[in-house]
Amino acid sequence: MARPTEEQEWVQSRIESWVETYKKSMLTPVILSAVAARQPATVAGIAADVASATGWTITERSLYRTLKRLQDAGFLHGAEVDAERTGAKRKNLSLTGVGSQFLAGINTSLVNLPDPDALGTTEGGHPLPHSG
Repeated sequence: MARPTEEQEWVQSRIESWVETYKKSMLTPVILSAVAARQPATVAGIAADVASATGWTITERSLYRTLKRLQDAGFLHGAEVDAERTGAKRKNLSLTGVGSQFLAGINTSLVNLPDPDALGTTEGGHPLPHSG
């Protein structure tokens, strides 16, 4: 594999910096979406979904802290259940009505940028000149 250029390294470092800056705020809609897709969701399932959807590694402490914050805000409901094989207690999480409304509001407020290829760009990513 070829060594990245200085420009590629610079861009990658800017991406990593941006992700670290905004990961905490983006974790809320990602977690709520994971819960909505699995209801009831286990903490392990949520962690797997977050990693799969984002590629982010979050600590267990950070995940539990965020889940508690979302429960305290009234967006998630937690129910203690017995695990199937061991009988150990685990928490199943589901969205509350308020949580569903909150997630829907976030989703309608997110900006989805079009694929640059669909806009007509050159190989370097620069816009094609307009005719006319």
